[in-house]
Amino acid sequence: MGYQVLARKWRPKTFQEVIGQSHVVQALRNGLKYNKLHHAYLLTGTRGVGKTTLARIFAKALNCETGLNAEPCNQCQACQEVDQGCYMDLLEIDAASRTRVEQTLELLENVPYMPVSGRFKVYLIDEVHMFSTSSFNALLKTLEEPPEHVKFLLATTDPQKIPVTVLSRCLQLNLKPLQHDDIYQQLKKIVISEAVESEEKALHQIAQAANGSMRDSLSLLDQAIAYGAGNIKEKDVLNMLGAVGYEQVLILLEALADQNPKKILEQTNLIAETAADFSLVLADLIVLLQKIAIAQNVPAILNEHFEKKRLRAICQKVSMPDIQLFYQIALLGQKDLPLTPDKKGGFEVVLLRMLTFIPDNQQWQADNQDSTMIQIEKQPIKTKAESVIETPANIVKPIVLEKEIKPCETPNAISPSDWSQIIPQLKLQGISQELANHCICLAWEKEQIILQISKDYAILAGPNARKRIHKALEIYTGQKIKTFKIQQNLEQEIVTPAKEIEVVKEQKQQDAKQQMNQCPMVIALKATFDA
Repeated sequence: MGYQVLARKWRPKTFQEVIGQSHVVQALRNGLKYNKLHHAYLLTGTRGVGKTTLARIFAKALNCETGLNAEPCNQCQACQEVDQGCYMDLLEIDAASRTRVEQTLELLENVPYMPVSGRFKVYLIDEVHMFSTSSFNALLKTLEEPPEHVKFLLATTDPQKIPVTVLSRCLQLNLKPLQHDDIYQQLKKIVISEAVESEEKALHQIAQAANGSMRDSLSLLDQAIAYGAGNIKEKDVLNMLGAVGYEQVLILLEALADQNPKKILEQTNLIAETAADFSLVLADLIVLLQKIAIAQNVPAILNEHFEKKRLRAICQKVSMPDIQLFYQIALLGQKDLPLTPDKKGGFEVVLLRMLTFIPDNQQWQADNQDSTMIQIEKQPIKTKAESVIETPANIVKPIVLEKEIKPCETPNAISPSDWSQIIPQLKLQGISQELANHCICLAWEKEQIILQISKDYAILAGPNARKRIHKALEIYTGQKIKTFKIQQNLEQEIVTPAKEIEVVKEQKQQDAKQQMNQCPMVIALKATFDA
């Protein structure tokens, strides 16, 4: 015989050999063991996760000459013929090439006839979602009440395209993508059995590139063996995949942590020389950022990485918010990268964008600012306590919130006109804060406080909001308030703290517009472009 590809040579022949689908294997084995067999099974999942393989193993177990067992014997004539693809009672149909209803009716004509030699006649329909609507309708009645000697095994990668009338007649088994470690262990087992020399990191790269598909990983392994003339090396695998190594991505991340744009551009040029796919490089960077984000919250996970000292250094240099920022920018960049005319340039812009939006990087911007760029005067950053908004005398200044509610020293001396200054010190939130802002104070006496609200906002004065304001006022005054009322104003419009705040916002907006219109650059732009 000629050379047999690894994907066919290492296809599982028993349930025990199936990798990563224990939940499906258990359901099928228990059904065989206790003779609880459904008449139609639907196997769903992405490509290369074992749908057709499980269906064939199940067909062998159904017709194994040793009887219904949880495992086929693989020694009898029925099992061997199924493996060779020539078993008379196993009909494999490719729905993608038999979409017409006439072909489906022709197929169903043979359903009433007994199997030739086996216990059951098994119909294995692959990519069943490719059937036309008429084909599905023709299949419905037979699929619901087939003869006792018939079993339907349906496989699909897109169950959303299957009508719900068909789904309801099948026992649906969802196969999941394989985990990286499961694929790696199987690849390691195969290269040892095939006497192929391989590097551990090379197998990890193949397992990662397979993206959860065992068949894809075996195809890539075949390609890597041919590419490396029988030896699987990490460098060869990276060149074959158009990817870069873990080390290269780690250097990029270290340059980001050091806020060194020159190093970033140099490393990008080195990656470009290898003809790497920058979409894959960005994907590798996203994976590494994800691991670092987890490591910052669970430091013990660093033990699972190769370069834990370097990763720990990055975790200390870059704050958790910045890592999250890098991750989000990289995700958005991956979406925009196909739109760029130059993938390398687009990749560089994504990395420089990460540096641009790092908080508190004014010094870095100053050190790397080109002399031809417009020099922007940097204002000192003021703290919240030092920030003061300059407003005209007739405008109410914004109120500075206190950190905690402090009892008033002279509660009896409070004037109702001070209500707007008192609200922030009550530390209210949500509806109760809105209610307080839309009220004015009519009376403030020793044990009595009366507020008034406009009829337009009376809906805010619910019982829960009233209770919160009442309680906050008692804490603020440090005494019991026996009478607390919120009256509704039906006649005239009242000037509440909320309206005062709106006046402040409007004034700030007008000031901003005025400053913009007075900016020399804006004036020049208007004059030059007739804007």
